[in-house]
Amino acid sequence: MTTARAYTATSSTEPLVATTIERRPVGPHDVLIDIAYSGICHSDISTVRGDWGPISYPLVPGHEIVGTVAEVGAQVSRHKVGDRVGVGCMVNSCRECVNCRAGLENYCLNGATYTYNSIDRDGTPTQGGYATQVVVVEDFVLSVPENIPFAAAAPLLCAGVTTYSPLAHWKASPGSKVAVVGLGGLGHLAVKFAHAMGAEVTVLSQTLRKKDDGLRLGADHYYATSDASTFTTLANTFDLIVNTISAPIDVQAYLSLLALDGTLVNLGAPAQPFPVSVFALMGNRRSFAASAIGSIAETQEMLNFCAEHAIAPETELITAAEINTAYERVLKSDVRYRFVIDAATI
Repeated sequence: MTTARAYTATSSTEPLVATTIERRPVGPHDVLIDIAYSGICHSDISTVRGDWGPISYPLVPGHEIVGTVAEVGAQVSRHKVGDRVGVGCMVNSCRECVNCRAGLENYCLNGATYTYNSIDRDGTPTQGGYATQVVVVEDFVLSVPENIPFAAAAPLLCAGVTTYSPLAHWKASPGSKVAVVGLGGLGHLAVKFAHAMGAEVTVLSQTLRKKDDGLRLGADHYYATSDASTFTTLANTFDLIVNTISAPIDVQAYLSLLALDGTLVNLGAPAQPFPVSVFALMGNRRSFAASAIGSIAETQEMLNFCAEHAIAPETELITAAEINTAYERVLKSDVRYRFVIDAATI
């Protein structure tokens, strides 16, 4: 077993604390990674605080991990010691269901093994990336291109693929009109991706407070959703709307912004269900959908796309001692636009 330093949640209400955890021995298909940086995702906070249901403590969050390969198993062929690598939201899947065989492990019908708050194939609970080391089976380890800044690469392993996947699936491209709801940790990357894909990009934010940032990141237009006239001005406009916020929204209002055969895709995961009127969907033959992270192949595709188009998230580097403060700031939307923990400080 490998002992790693970590920051751990002991309950839904207490601050995370420094501790040590044990990682499994490196098996024949495993990769041991010295973690360099770990991003803070809103999902970490929602899970730790029990927003999505009860969990087992102690829990080490973190599924935006980048680091360097320290050791490989005897049968590992994809990675070698010294490689720059990343780990996202999944560390395994059943490999047998129709979705896994199609290379869509994120939609594993038997339930993917998540990086934390899941049960691994050996029956032990998984612990995430707020730690100094992690052991992951090679098939779920990504290669991080050299020209992506290492610290900035961490949020790409969740926020990056979560926004890239729906834009690619619903074919954001030259001639298409894409709206991004919310300019936060997910939204700012959605703007960068949609712009790089050639779409005409509009940000829909509650206020115009971040308008300058939105335009700098690649948006062509920026509207405040607190202004009722926005929904009149933009009615029947968009081919694709990507909703990145985790709070409830007026689904009917946003559906009204879709052009013929347009789609509203939800990426945020609020605890409350959304009421949806069938009549709002019938008009313009609209669709309301959701998208969950991305497959391993798609995540690697996204990383390569970032390298090709010089895309990286806007980040704020923090020490491990600042994690609890960072959680409170995320909940107040007081970050531009993603916190990244320097694992050397854990």
